Amino acid sequence: MPHYDLVIVGTGSGNSILDPRFADWKVAIVEKGVFGGTCLNVGCIPTKMFVHTADMAAAPAASARLGVDAELRGVRWREVRDRIFGRIDPIAEGGREYRTRHADNANVTVYQGEGRFTGPKEMAVSLADGTAVEPVTADRFVLAAGGRPTLPDVPGLAEVGYHTSDTVMRIDELPARAIILGSGFVAAEFAHVFASFGVQVTVVARSGALLRSEDEDVSSRFTELAANRFDVRLNRDTLAARHTEGGGIALDLNAPTGQETVEADLLLVATGRRPNSDLLDVAATGVSTSADGHVLVDEFQGTGIDGIYALGDISSPQELKHVANHEARVVQHNLLHPDERVAADHRFVPHAVFSSPQIASVGLTERQAIARGVRYVTATQDYAGIAYGWAMEDTSGFAKLLADPVTGQLIGAHIIGPQASTVIQPVIQAMSFGLDARSMARGQYWIHPAMPELIENALLNLPLDPPTEMP
Repeated sequence: MPHYDLVIVGTGSGNSILDPRFADWKVAIVEKGVFGGTCLNVGCIPTKMFVHTADMAAAPAASARLGVDAELRGVRWREVRDRIFGRIDPIAEGGREYRTRHADNANVTVYQGEGRFTGPKEMAVSLADGTAVEPVTADRFVLAAGGRPTLPDVPGLAEVGYHTSDTVMRIDELPARAIILGSGFVAAEFAHVFASFGVQVTVVARSGALLRSEDEDVSSRFTELAANRFDVRLNRDTLAARHTEGGGIALDLNAPTGQETVEADLLLVATGRRPNSDLLDVAATGVSTSADGHVLVDEFQGTGIDGIYALGDISSPQELKHVANHEARVVQHNLLHPDERVAADHRFVPHAVFSSPQIASVGLTERQAIARGVRYVTATQDYAGIAYGWAMEDTSGFAKLLADPVTGQLIGAHIIGPQASTVIQPVIQAMSFGLDARSMARGQYWIHPAMPELIENALLNLPLDPPTEMP
């Protein structure tokens, strides 16, 4: 039975742990799929490459109000797809080649297959070629096996030939019509991509709003804008999926006004993701999970079992690549310095939705601040109220800030509009380093006329208490 100093399960952010400091460790890597994890292969990177292309495709339709007559003459889907994966696939393969063949990794054994715990710090791996290996043991494990799409319990779904975000980007042809089942960030981003490429999109949401986990004002505005662009069906329960007589796909829905049916040529199921802890059978090694399957970890990313750490989507409710990368650095340090461990910093975790318009958020929403009894004041600044917003003729975007009225410390920021994911970064920095709103607004230059003035004006609009005079 092979024994290792360290076994890393998953090659997303977990693969970044190994560096020359581990050269004298006997290490195994277990990967059941493609090297590089969700972000590289089926997540953030390819989706944003599609989103950028979609932004280009959507630009001509938006140019008329600026006095520019332009038209979209066509989208060469296969060229778009092959350009994107023509860059990504070699990176994934290069990562595998590096770990399996490069001299730097002479101490590393790669198991290409699915690992499952069979006892305390003991794992059996079923290799991808169908053979099995004897169980491996290790002093330390890092669980970085990510997650996978969830599927709703809809009769007939398995028979109609649905797609998830794992598969939809590699289709051979664009459909004329697409149904997207779901209301979160995956649904929002792919609705933008497909609609920009000329697909008629229907979004089916169980709730009464899209992106309902965002600040209520942002979610409401995005839902309003999406309804002007897509066929948005809110408050719908999906009763069944079936084929139509013409070979398409139909969803039978229970609507507030009665039953209805939507039809399309492609169905994308975007109803969330779940951690892969069940596939690893982590309970067999003593690791605990939450009700939704996330591996429970402490501030050091430890699982409560000595020597077993977890990071990324398998343990993080945020399920974000930048969180996984941060946690990988924490785990790396704690493996190398077990007597001087450092804690992960999850205080101000930002996220963005790369739809159109973009959305970015950090900190508390107003709903969360109220629920937690946190004192706050809020201010909103429209894009239409800054010079660059005039240039773009943007009439729907805004930034919303929440701050402590006494100290001026920012506790939340929510932006919907062009380049929201970039514009929010100064707020993330201010929150992370304790810069208050007054100092942030007046203690530095803000380039005029540039989009960050959106943040400057929102800061100045905050109704903070007057500064306390020193006696």
